[in-house]
Amino acid sequence: MLASLLAPFRRAPEEAKASRTGRLIALLSAGRPRWTPRDYASLAREGYARNAIAYRAVRLIGEAAATVPLVLTVNGREHDTHPFLDLLARPNPRLTRAALFEAIGCHLLVAGNAYVEAVALEGAVRELHLLRPDRVRVVPGPDGWPEAFDYTLGAETVRIAQDTLVPGADVPPILHLSAFNPLDDHYGFAPLEAAAQALDLHNAASAWNKALIDNAARPSGALVYGGTGALTEEQFERLKGELEASFQGAVNAGRPLLLEGGLDWRPLSLSPKDMDFEAARNSAAREIALAVGVPPMLLGIPGDNTYANYAEANRALWRQSVVPLVRRVCDALALWLAPAFGGGLTLVPDLDQIEALAAERSELWARVGAADFLSDAEKRAAVGYDESGRSRR
Repeated sequence: MLASLLAPFRRAPEEAKASRTGRLIALLSAGRPRWTPRDYASLAREGYARNAIAYRAVRLIGEAAATVPLVLTVNGREHDTHPFLDLLARPNPRLTRAALFEAIGCHLLVAGNAYVEAVALEGAVRELHLLRPDRVRVVPGPDGWPEAFDYTLGAETVRIAQDTLVPGADVPPILHLSAFNPLDDHYGFAPLEAAAQALDLHNAASAWNKALIDNAARPSGALVYGGTGALTEEQFERLKGELEASFQGAVNAGRPLLLEGGLDWRPLSLSPKDMDFEAARNSAAREIALAVGVPPMLLGIPGDNTYANYAEANRALWRQSVVPLVRRVCDALALWLAPAFGGGLTLVPDLDQIEALAAERSELWARVGAADFLSDAEKRAAVGYDESGRSRR
């Protein structure tokens, strides 16, 4: 009786904010490294290192991202100088800001993941170091979120716990950026993986064309023996060896062939259908460029008429690939390192200083300037400036 009377006055148990599905993810692989479900080394070797289209597409986005000017605001106020900007300008003795952003962008495109480690000295973050994606493994915790990262080099493995904050800086030691992956809870999906079949086709077509050049761009032909009986095994091997040593390869192209003993040379040729490898290569190259996010026109791939001119294709590259990538990296870095610098950090790309978007900016200013119904303050706000003339983007 007394218990029923006191029940309404009892305090409800405290609730903890956590995902209801996180425990299911944790049960799958709690406390153990989640190995990357793809071969990063193969993507890097067959795509970035071996394929010229993939290499240029990745570098084009990475190098463009490295040149984007940035604007830092602290609690709504823009700063031209700040310890956070100093850290980005020289992340460590071997890296500059441009190199840091280029490497992060390239890692996301090739591996789908990028990892940055913070190093503190005397209670402040002094350096940022990039970790190779193929050496890092995610270790999920009981709630499904990563509780640590295993970094493996050779036979040595170091576990870096995320709940052990950088001393004096109050930030986790590792920042993990990942591309969206609909089939994995921890690792990102690499754009080059989506283009894997196109990469294989393009590489195979290049190897085929190389073999054709080595054989005078046609099958070597057939030697027909017009004598009686058949060649002995010794005669056959000697003839084959002489042909390979003296008549195959680019250096022997056009060399006359001397036949004896009733031998007759009948050249063979490929049909136009069999020789149509260039169209297949261009189609594969177009798929690679589109998967990475580069308009094919910028890579010199023929047959692409999506954009009216080169300037329009270049603007599409910046708007659809480079700027979103830089925004994502800036948001992640600012959110990660904000506690180490007092909080309230916002880092955004300064679009007004990007030359490739100058035409868009001029058109916007012309439209806003012609709007007589707007005041000067409203016009400044419409183009992204405050009353003092500072950019608010």
